[in-house]
Amino acid sequence: MNRTDLEGELEKLHGASYAWALGCCRRNREEAEDVLQESYLKILEGRAAYRGEAAFKTFMFGVIRRTAAESRRKEWMRHLRLVTWRPAATEPAAPPDSDGQDIARLRGGLARLATRQREVLDLVFGHDMTIEQAAGTLGISVGTARVHYERGKKRLRLLLGESAP
Repeated sequence: MNRTDLEGELEKLHGASYAWALGCCRRNREEAEDVLQESYLKILEGRAAYRGEAAFKTFMFGVIRRTAAESRRKEWMRHLRLVTWRPAATEPAAPPDSDGQDIARLRGGLARLATRQREVLDLVFGHDMTIEQAAGTLGISVGTARVHYERGKKRLRLLLGESAP
């Protein structure tokens, strides 16, 4: 894929990519913007090469996830070296509409899920991926992704106070 095609694909997926970066960065907007920019650079400079083995969206989300993990590791090492601790990023306020409480409850429930469960549910429901595509993005088997998907849904129902079907 040439640079023009890559830029076009990145532009088409920008909104969804930013939303995924936010999820990977604990809703910290500044960190998500940095991670997304670094992901774009990796792709455009060829440090992360799209080989057509999966959908471009699956590839892109995988690059974002790995870049966010690298960012967290670097930040952790800075903290250890400096022996200073910053407070965790705060959750953005819920919109003032009538669904604000529901959105806040959902975000709170998702935050309490295991990381893999939260990631799989976010990719499937938030980014319209199949479980197979989510597995590719996360670098796990389809069977593992299905287990995290089912367990995540079940746990989220319990956390939100709904009865399981």
